[in-house]
Amino acid sequence: MSTVVIKLGGTEGVQFDAIAQDVAHLRQTRPELRLVLVHGGSAEANALGEALGYPPRFVTSPSGFTSRYTDRRTLEIFLMAVRGKVNGLLVEQLQRLGLNALGLSGLDGRLLQAKRKGSIRIVENGKRKILRGDYTGKIQAVNADLLHTLLAQGYLPVVAPLAVSEQGEALNVDADRAAAMIAAALDAETLLLLTAAPGLLERFPDESSLIPRLPRARLEQAMDYAQGRMKKKVLAAQEALAGGVGRVIIADGRVAHPVLDALDGGGTVIM
Repeated sequence: MSTVVIKLGGTEGVQFDAIAQDVAHLRQTRPELRLVLVHGGSAEANALGEALGYPPRFVTSPSGFTSRYTDRRTLEIFLMAVRGKVNGLLVEQLQRLGLNALGLSGLDGRLLQAKRKGSIRIVENGKRKILRGDYTGKIQAVNADLLHTLLAQGYLPVVAPLAVSEQGEALNVDADRAAAMIAAALDAETLLLLTAAPGLLERFPDESSLIPRLPRARLEQAMDYAQGRMKKKVLAAQEALAGGVGRVIIADGRVAHPVLDALDGGGTVIM
């Protein structure tokens, strides 16, 4: 049996209902496929933070990667929005379609074990700074046995991007890189990263400049094309391929059939 890990972007515009419909179609027509879903939830977390009077703070690392600064209060807001609302509603959608989806985060059963950063280096107004009290982490290990057990019992795992530290703390982790680690741990045939763009663009934001095929050898060069959050997707693609995943597809999550179109050759296919 082959495994496909699907990561749903947490940005506005990504069609969760259309993705759920496609997943249901795949389960009916290709029962031999083992499917795992990993989702983001940035838009919901941002909205909840704004509503609670604690808006998100995004920072840029010296190497140009953008991420959410996660102090303890931000972590709790993220837990409420992503592990609570986004994960729960996605599981509900899948259950309505007859799929026995099981929602969990990387915190549950130590599915994703990470090393807490504690402090992060950022560039702000041209100056380098250190922010302390951060609750983000870098994933060190995946509890693949837990996922294998769930898959063998016919469940459809739906994973929220949280991890557990060595001390048992909840940590915010990047959803694209979490999906890459899960795909590698499961020896997945395909990692599909769905986002609010047609794929990797050579001339961002010109959507007609889509790069349809990208050999692994060009991934370093592709980092020059990637803008904003797309940099993390290219990094996730590198990590997944290095971990033995057969191919990575970065594709449009805004279309009528996001999963089916991508698996049929849409988006940017990285081999």
